[in-house]
Amino acid sequence: MQAIHRRDFLKTSCLTVAGAGLLGVNQSSAIEPFKRAGSPNLSLSLAAYSFRDYFKDANHKRDAATDPAKRIDLFQFIDFCAEHGCQGTELTSYYFPASVDAGFLLKVKRHAFLRGIAISGTAVGNTFTVPAKRDQEIANVKRWIDHAAIMGAPHIRIFAGEAPAGTSRDQAKALCIAAIEECCEYAGSKGIFLGLENHGGIVAEAEPVLEIVRAVKSPWLGINLDTGNFHTDDIYGDLAKCAPYAVNVQVKTEISRRGQKNEPADLPRVIKLLRDANYQGYVALEYEASEDPWKAVPEALKRLKKLLAG
Repeated sequence: MQAIHRRDFLKTSCLTVAGAGLLGVNQSSAIEPFKRAGSPNLSLSLAAYSFRDYFKDANHKRDAATDPAKRIDLFQFIDFCAEHGCQGTELTSYYFPASVDAGFLLKVKRHAFLRGIAISGTAVGNTFTVPAKRDQEIANVKRWIDHAAIMGAPHIRIFAGEAPAGTSRDQAKALCIAAIEECCEYAGSKGIFLGLENHGGIVAEAEPVLEIVRAVKSPWLGINLDTGNFHTDDIYGDLAKCAPYAVNVQVKTEISRRGQKNEPADLPRVIKLLRDANYQGYVALEYEASEDPWKAVPEALKRLKKLLAG
């Protein structure tokens, strides 16, 4: 049978929605990983979430012990990325002012351009598995698709969600797939990729992530591969399975195996598995370890820059 490429929509439906939305995934119609010509090409970026406790604007609680004198805004974060050798800057939506308008987004775009750095993407917090929140969550993702288009950001990180009480994993998966398809249709009209992150809930392990990405009928979806979010017995094996579908990579300096404490990530191994998958795109450091990011992030960036150039 002739292979089905990611650029084509699935020829047959892989969803059966009945009652609350039961999912049936037809593995025979699963779409392939991205087909990338040429050699691996990995570019360094930094996720704003690395400085989550230091942004002047934040829509989540910050560590009260952080020094207020070290607070920054997005423009200062872009400067930090440029000054530390990054090609990209990942601007997490959590750190934009509460009222974002086109004028502010254009200022951000202009500032990044003048610093010689690309906006590699942005990231939203969402859940697609709760029916009562579905319309609101989809509307917010579409709003950030519009924001990304104005800034020239090619990618948005999205989440799936948890299976709420009284809902099976299959039902939650069906709700998630339908919502992602709707968002991808809109994102594709703007030329924006969506990256589903392996972020707990119904996508805590590799196979469920792959099932959803393969089932969504859109060429504008891939995986936002977070190297610290699998907590399985074979973390690097799971990352290798997902890497061919990656449209963005967020690298953590630590991993946590099933039932074990945090341990340093094998960054050379991570970079190798990305190269083996012929990944071409941004590798964004997303620092979450306990050390002061003002000290740890520059050192981690130096190490990653050396690995990406090797």
